[in-house]
Amino acid sequence: MKFFLAVVAVSAALFFLYVRFSPSEEARWHHDPQQADDPGLGGILLLPGQGAPTGNLSDLDEIAMHTPRTKQFGGSVQKGMITYVTRSAFWGFPDYTTVLAVPQPDGTSVLVFHGRLRFGRKDFGVNKARVTGWIKALKAF
Repeated sequence: MKFFLAVVAVSAALFFLYVRFSPSEEARWHHDPQQADDPGLGGILLLPGQGAPTGNLSDLDEIAMHTPRTKQFGGSVQKGMITYVTRSAFWGFPDYTTVLAVPQPDGTSVLVFHGRLRFGRKDFGVNKARVTGWIKALKAF
């Protein structure tokens, strides 16, 4: 029984280390959300005409950077597209959210969002909640 518990404990520790420290390639996660597939139960995709809000990418960046455990992963405000990585509190599961500013003829921008998980198939609404929270804060900005 002790051996079994030790194997479980070591397996959990290895899994934790893998999730926390496995490298992420920018080319895999930082790409145009308008070219992305719908993540289904693993995230959220908001395209122009399908719920993507009008807003300023620099304002959204400020909001995102105040989100716990969130860092810029790729891109910049100046480039018009940013990918963020947000990690879960306990295990450190990474979720990637790419935001693209699509300029409109009237001088505004539509912000296109693609939030998705790295591990698993279902995110239990975490990415949708994060993105809708960012949009709500952007509207109040």
